Amino acid sequence: MGKKAPTLKQKLTDDLKQAMRDGDTVKRSVIRLTMAAIKNAEIARQTTLEDTDILGVIAKEVRQRKESIEAFKQGDRPELAAQEEAEMAVLGQYLPQQMTREEIIAEAHRVIAEVGAQGLGDKGKVMPQLIAQLKGRADGREINEVVTELLT
Repeated sequence: MGKKAPTLKQKLTDDLKQAMRDGDTVKRSVIRLTMAAIKNAEIARQTTLEDTDILGVIAKEVRQRKESIEAFKQGDRPELAAQEEAEMAVLGQYLPQQMTREEIIAEAHRVIAEVGAQGLGDKGKVMPQLIAQLKGRADGREINEVVTELLT
């Protein structure tokens, strides 16, 4: 069967050790915060998170950075925005390539056809399936927008 690919949690641990050796304080602190968020999610769910769930935690961390960057730019704090951008870049390394809007639309069309959705009333049939398939590769808000557009 060959050697199993390292889990995302193992990769984070290895990268944390490397960041500490390299003296990379930004990467070190971001990975520590992310691992704490993963640990908190595991405690809340009382189970060990799978890689797909960990991607969800990382995506949430990225979303928080994006919101902070907007707030800091509006508040004229470029140095804080730059720090958040650096942290976001570190987190982005762990996420799969993000899908384009066109790719999300294509997947949404496929799922809509699969479940036979007719209108907005069928959104509840489409969303859970689509979100599960695109987890970590597309933002939930964007998926929601696409599905709403396609079903109206």
